[in-house]
Amino acid sequence: MTQVTKEKRLQRQNGIFAGVCGGLGAFFGINPFWFRLLFLILMLPGGLPGILPYLLLWIIMPRK
Repeated sequence: MTQVTKEKRLQRQNGIFAGVCGGLGAFFGINPFWFRLLFLILMLPGGLPGILPYLLLWIIMPRK
């Protein structure tokens, strides 16, 4: 008997800004709110720790 498994792919989803947090949420099975909160908290100490990873993910992650 063969079992068909659905492969998870990291892709941007339709989201508030670029879909990065929605894609991360779908990939990890977590509400995208928590990723948005994480990026917001990372932006507090000057912006760069939160903006840089978000922009890199925006460039690297393919569109759904």
